[in-house]
Amino acid sequence: MADGTASLGYLGVERSLSGRLWRERPADAEVVRRHQLGLGLSEPLARALASRGVTAEGGVDYLNPTLKALFPDPSSFVDMDLAAKILIDGLIADRPMTVFADYDVDGASSAAQLVRWFRTQGKELPIYVPDRLTEGYGPSPAAFRRIRESGVELVITVDCGAAAYEALACAKEIGLDVVVIDHHLMRDEIPEVAALVNPNRPGCGSGQGVLAAAGVVFVLMAALNREARGRGLFEDRPEPDLRQWLDLAAMGAICDVTQLVGFNRALTTQGLKVMSAWRNPGLKALLEVAKGSGPAGVFHAGFILGPRINAGGRIGRSDLGARLLSTDDPEEAAMLAAELDGLNASRKEVEREILEEAIRVVERESNQEGAALTMVAADGWHPGVIGIVASRLKERYRKPALVIGIDRAANIGKGSGRSQTGVNLGRAVQAAYDEGLLLAGGGHAMAAGLSVRPDTIPDLRAFLNERLADEAQAAAEQDGLDIDALITTGGADRGLYQSFQALAPFGPGNPEPMFAVANARVERPMALRGGHVRVTLTDGSGGRLKAVAWRAEDTEAGRRLLNEGGAIHVAGRLKPDDWQGRESVELEIEDVADPRRVG
Repeated sequence: MADGTASLGYLGVERSLSGRLWRERPADAEVVRRHQLGLGLSEPLARALASRGVTAEGGVDYLNPTLKALFPDPSSFVDMDLAAKILIDGLIADRPMTVFADYDVDGASSAAQLVRWFRTQGKELPIYVPDRLTEGYGPSPAAFRRIRESGVELVITVDCGAAAYEALACAKEIGLDVVVIDHHLMRDEIPEVAALVNPNRPGCGSGQGVLAAAGVVFVLMAALNREARGRGLFEDRPEPDLRQWLDLAAMGAICDVTQLVGFNRALTTQGLKVMSAWRNPGLKALLEVAKGSGPAGVFHAGFILGPRINAGGRIGRSDLGARLLSTDDPEEAAMLAAELDGLNASRKEVEREILEEAIRVVERESNQEGAALTMVAADGWHPGVIGIVASRLKERYRKPALVIGIDRAANIGKGSGRSQTGVNLGRAVQAAYDEGLLLAGGGHAMAAGLSVRPDTIPDLRAFLNERLADEAQAAAEQDGLDIDALITTGGADRGLYQSFQALAPFGPGNPEPMFAVANARVERPMALRGGHVRVTLTDGSGGRLKAVAWRAEDTEAGRRLLNEGGAIHVAGRLKPDDWQGRESVELEIEDVADPRRVG
C-alpha cells in the first residue's frame, strides 16, 4: 500500500472504532498510468478511476457519459417492441388506458414520463397508485376490478407488476389488458400478460438489469418514438424530444439506489444536467418549498426532493408524488409541494419514534447477536416508514435489517428490509414466500418487502437467518472501508474536492471518494441536536478542517470525537461548505480509528 502498511490495513487499521478494516481501494498500476497520460489526471484521481473498474479504453465515456455512446437498443429487451406496438395501437384506437404506479419516487417518475409522452400525442393518461395502508404494494385483483369497472381496457404497470401473479390472472379473466414495465426480481414463471418488459426477467438479454423502472420507461419511450415514427404519427406533429424528461429518469435511478454504471450512469449524469434547469414545475416547486438552490446533484435528488416525493406514499395520499411530477400547472405544483413538505416533516417524527423503539427492542433481544440479519417486529409501527428504519438499523449494526410493523386487528405484519453488498435479501424473501412463510414478498438484492402472519414471524426469522448465513458471513468478512487517498487538513480544499467531482455522479457501483486523515487532533467538539457531532481537525500540515459525524453521538466513534485526548485517524467524504460565500470544504466523517489500537 501507499503508506507501507499493506500487511496490516490502510494506516495500519485492521479494526476501526466501528470494527472495520481500512483498505486502500485496489487499482491496476498500468491502468492508473494510462489514465494519467491519456486523460491528464493526477495520480490520486487516476487511481480512483481505475479502482472503480474503469479500463484505459473506457475512461473517456466514464468521465463524460453520453446517451449516444451508451444507449441500449430497445429491441434487446424482451417484449419491448411488443409493448410499444400495443401502446401505439391503443393510442391510435383511443382505447381507455391507465398507468398503475408504485407509490415511491421510482414509480412516480416512471408514471410521469409516460403521462408526459402521451400528453404530447393528445392523450391524457390517468394514474392509479395503490394506497400503502389499505391496498399494499403493487396490483391486486380488487384494484384491477375497480379499474376495469371504470371502463379502462389497458393498464400499464410501472415499477410493479412483474410478481403480481394473482392480480395478472384476474386481469386476464376480466378482459383487462396489462403491459408490465418493471425491474424487480421475478420467478422463472412468466405471467400471462399482453407484454412484460423487465431487464431482470429470465431470458432478457439487454444487460440492463441495474436500471430502475424509470430507466426502463425511458428506453420504452424511445421504442414508442420509433414505433410512432414508423406509423407516420409525427407527420403532422413534432416528435417528442425525450431528453426533456431525463430529470425524471435520473430521479428514479438515484432514489431507487441503483448501480450508477454504464447506460444508467449516462442517464443519471445527463438527467441531473436537465434537472438543473428546473423546468419541471413539480421539481421546481418542491425545491422552493424545501429552500434548496443551485445546480442539481445526487444530494438534491436523494435527500431534498426524493424524501418529500416519497412522503405522500408513506404517510399521506399515495398519488401525490406522481401528480406533482406530471403536472404542468405551477399553481397545482406549488400546492402539492407544500402538502408533501408538511407530510415529510410528519414522517421524520414518526420515523424517529419508531427507530428509537426498534433500537431498544434489538438491544434487549438476545437472538440478534450472531444473526445474519437484524430483524425486529412490533405492534403498530407505521408501514410507511419501516423501510427507512431498516436502512438506519443496517447502518448502525452493519448487517441486513428487516423491520415488521404488526396490525393485530388485521392479523398481518408488513415488513421492509434493506441489505448490504453481497447479501441478496430479495432472493431470500422470495424463497421464504416459496416455502409458504409469507403472504406476499419480493424485491431485489438490496431491498425487499413482505407480508406475513404475526405467528409466523419466529419461523421467518429462523428461515432467513439460515438462508442468509453464508452470504452474511462472507459480507461481514469483507466489511471494510475502502480509502481512495490520504490527505492533510491543509490540503483538503475546494480544488481537491472539485477535481474528484470529475467522477460524479456517485452512488452504488461508483462510490463517493473516501479520504483519510492521519494522526489528526480534535478541536472544539460539539454535540448537535439529532445526535450529530461537529469538530475541527488539525494535523502537522498546519491546516484546519471542519468535520461532522452524523447520528454518531451514542457510538464509540462519536464518544471518541467528543473527548479530545490524543491523535486519531479519520476517514470520510469531502463536501462543499458554502456558508456565507466561503467556498470551502468539510469532511463528512464515515469512520474513526485510534492509532494506539490499530492492528
